[in-house]
Amino acid sequence: MKIIKRVFLLLLVMVAGVSTLQAQSKKEKEQQKASAVKEQVVSKNYKLEVNTAFPMSGRMVNLTTPYSLEVKNDSVFSYLPYYGRAYSIPYGGGKGLIFNAPIDEYNMEYNKKGEAKIKLVAHTEEDNFQYNISIYSNGSASINVDMQNRQSISYSGDLEMKE
Repeated sequence: MKIIKRVFLLLLVMVAGVSTLQAQSKKEKEQQKASAVKEQVVSKNYKLEVNTAFPMSGRMVNLTTPYSLEVKNDSVFSYLPYYGRAYSIPYGGGKGLIFNAPIDEYNMEYNKKGEAKIKLVAHTEEDNFQYNISIYSNGSASINVDMQNRQSISYSGDLEMKE
């Protein structure tokens, strides 16, 4: 009987130890990912892969085509679909949110939770664009785009992690 109690107690201690080690490794992985995300965002060389659009009017749109917003040093490469009302656009509809342009203004700050808040301003011959980007420590992101000649639109997606 004593042997069974000892074996049971030993198994109980082993299970508790394994779960504690798993919790620590999960926390360490989260911290490693958060530091990798921060390093990539601070370098001003990152790409956000967008998978959902949220127009101001209408329903959310799940995107099946790979759309993205990329920041490289002092340029923005926007390849995003637009759903919404346009107030003044060129004949034929224009390019919308598909353009490459230099960044006029770039402000980034981190809050206590490790979330990057980025304000990015660019303009093309068609419109002025203000991107408000939130990149979270787990790599997920949200983008809100304000334009002069169109309704605002929001997107959600993930940061493309580089090796």
